[in-house]
Amino acid sequence: MSGRTIVVLGASPKEDRYANMAMHQLMEHGEHAVPVNPAFEEVLGEKCFASIAEVPGPIHTVTLYLGAARSSPLIDEILAAKPQRVVMNPGAENEELARQAESAGIEVVHGCTLVMLRTGTF
Repeated sequence: MSGRTIVVLGASPKEDRYANMAMHQLMEHGEHAVPVNPAFEEVLGEKCFASIAEVPGPIHTVTLYLGAARSSPLIDEILAAKPQRVVMNPGAENEELARQAESAGIEVVHGCTLVMLRTGTF
């Protein structure tokens, strides 16, 4: 339990969505899960931010639940937040984001947040 700020990009209040499951699991593991999605005001009782730029404080990880078509316009915003790492969950891979993040010294992980949490590798 570290209490790191973990941005869930593409968070959803819909229980069948992996982003929602990730929010649950992150919170259960003591992480500060911050939902980001302009479509919602709140996810699991947490204020949902419209953009990463609105998230206060340092961001440890951005865990991505958006396909490349939706995440590509956010590349500059993600890089400007200077997270320590970006987790590209299955279906959310974005090679241009990965390339630019790595060039900026940001770790890129191609993996599933849920599996990483369950196996202690998050």
